[in-house]
Amino acid sequence: MWAAKGKNYCRQLRERISRKLADYLSLDRSWIHNHIASCPRCQKRLAHVGKVELAISLLKSQPHGLDLLMRANTQAISVLKHCLRTLPKADKLRNVRPELSIFERCARYKSAIVNVAACIFIAVIMKAGTFQSARRFETSGRKTIEHYYTANAGEDIARDIFSSNA
Repeated sequence: MWAAKGKNYCRQLRERISRKLADYLSLDRSWIHNHIASCPRCQKRLAHVGKVELAISLLKSQPHGLDLLMRANTQAISVLKHCLRTLPKADKLRNVRPELSIFERCARYKSAIVNVAACIFIAVIMKAGTFQSARRFETSGRKTIEHYYTANAGEDIARDIFSSNA
């Protein structure tokens, strides 16, 4: 009967049982808090779990060498049985190094890339600002000279001079 329903049915059943157990054994239940408060053995185990979680969070927050994975694997392999420690797979685990993403490989160039980008940005801003200021200066200078010629030489001559250059 079970074989006819297949592996998918078994997986769904296991997931349903896991959810029911998780709901029943939720750490928010008062009876769990009461037990932990009175049981030294559970307190000790939970303290160890807390230390492991703290150690993992510290590892994540601090930079570490690329050989960390290799050292962790070596320590883990050292607690295995002798026959397992001597397998070729164990040797591979001892010498494994993490593969760095493209961002991690380029991390040492980050400050140089940021500096170059900042310089390019400043140059573009300066160039745009310089040309805009030059155009403004040219327009105001042209109006000033045109006003001067209009006042001193007459409107007809000023119009002739500035209409041919426009």
